[in-house]
Amino acid sequence: MSLADYRGRPVLVVDDEPMVREVVSAYLERDGFEVMCAADGRTALEFIESGSPHLVVLDVMLPEVDGFSVLSQMRRHSDVPVILLTARGDESDRVLGLELGADDYVVKPFSPRELAARVRTVLKRSQHLARDPEDKLEFDGLVIDPTTRDVSLDGSPISFTPKEFDLLAFLAGSPRQVFSRVQLLGQVWDSDPGWQDPSTVTVHVRRIRQKIEAKPDKPKWLTTVWGVGYRFEP
Repeated sequence: MSLADYRGRPVLVVDDEPMVREVVSAYLERDGFEVMCAADGRTALEFIESGSPHLVVLDVMLPEVDGFSVLSQMRRHSDVPVILLTARGDESDRVLGLELGADDYVVKPFSPRELAARVRTVLKRSQHLARDPEDKLEFDGLVIDPTTRDVSLDGSPISFTPKEFDLLAFLAGSPRQVFSRVQLLGQVWDSDPGWQDPSTVTVHVRRIRQKIEAKPDKPKWLTTVWGVGYRFEP
């Protein structure tokens, strides 16, 4: 996708610091995005419930309703991509955000230019499979449709975040092929692995297993090849 493809796409920036909202908005608007801003969690949820944003840049530390709570409430009814902003360096906070359904995270202080690049990357990846129609992937009751981005198990639909779907579809599209976490960061996240913690992949694999595996601790489809990475068993 070129910069022209992003023109007019609405992005919601949620941060209680006016300077952060101003700087991030300026960089995103330069890329052609339509930017909405919210200074607290309650206002952010109002924007999200209206169904307007294509992506949300969400600060963790917010007044009234914190970013984790906003994300948790979002994921009850929305799979809009989310990039978390956090000043916390604790790995447990990053893991919590990913487990709640975040697609990426940026630790403050950050480069606005890098954040804008991540917004483009997350949007590009979340829409890639939908733009390139492919046959459905069917495996003994598990159906993955790259065109509609739907997943069902034994006829029952399963809700996935954009990044969860991308990871599952990528692995299922190359059955039995083993991919390391670094390879998956490059292929699914479309980013320099140095930008991401490999635990990002681990967390997403864990969430996918909880949704499609009868016994997540003994996975049938999404298996671990110890010391190497992950593969999908058809």
